[in-house]
Amino acid sequence: MKKTLIIALAILASASFNTAFAGKKDKKKVKTTVETVAPVQLKSSTDTVSYTAGMVFTGGLVSYLQQQMNVDTAYMADFVRGFKEAVKAASDPKAKAYIAGMQIADQIKSRMLPNLKKDFTGTPDSITDATLYRGFTDALQQDTTIFTVKKAESVFQNLHARNKAVKDEALKAPGRTFLAENAKKEGVITTPSGLQYKVLVKGEGEVPTKTDKVQVHYEGRLIDGTVFDASRRHGDKPSTFRADQVIKGWTEALTMMPVGSKWQLFIPEELAYGSREQGQIKPYSTLIFDVELLGIEK
Repeated sequence: MKKTLIIALAILASASFNTAFAGKKDKKKVKTTVETVAPVQLKSSTDTVSYTAGMVFTGGLVSYLQQQMNVDTAYMADFVRGFKEAVKAASDPKAKAYIAGMQIADQIKSRMLPNLKKDFTGTPDSITDATLYRGFTDALQQDTTIFTVKKAESVFQNLHARNKAVKDEALKAPGRTFLAENAKKEGVITTPSGLQYKVLVKGEGEVPTKTDKVQVHYEGRLIDGTVFDASRRHGDKPSTFRADQVIKGWTEALTMMPVGSKWQLFIPEELAYGSREQGQIKPYSTLIFDVELLGIEK
């Protein structure tokens, strides 16, 4: 699995940010060493435009530091010191590399690592921070004592796939068990695709085609009874859409239902959202819908 690290150095955006730091008093009292600097002297228009541009660049920066970078603004003197060091590093290859290492470390720790740990949640294996960092630095220093980078990629991909398969099976199991038991219940019909339905009200009207626009009222639930959506949450009017512009289980059912019908649908994950997560709907969820077909718009 290959990932690209994108480091955003240009956090000082433009005057479109409208949050100012001036005048705000931080309740925290932290001792910091403040560098003594000589008062600025603006001797030309160029000096003035450059100085004011620098001040404008700080617009919204403080809120960005707090909200996006989790920086405590009680340490602004330290931020300024780091900023100055980074500016100097532009002409010092060694310092530039050191600062880049810190930035990459922050990106891995705050973004990539949490996502990877989430991938392995609920699997036989897990991710250990210190060991991951060691693998990262060994690769950069060309230490092939255990693996070459190419071999490591192959091993990781195989382990990731194995763990994902175990996790997927665990997520699918409750739905499969539910459908197996549900198929035995009176009035439940199972189609060759695996869709199950029960006729609550038998309609006598026309049966829609895939390209027909239908009017329906519906309620969707998980197998634990959690209601995740309902047409009446969006108003009293029925929902309107083409029969082939919904999940496969719906399309199959709608093209069998006469207008005036009300059916209860039991839709396996492969006819619903599969591995995708949709709000309250977790990957590989079996879904239950009460669907009332009110009409067809030609």
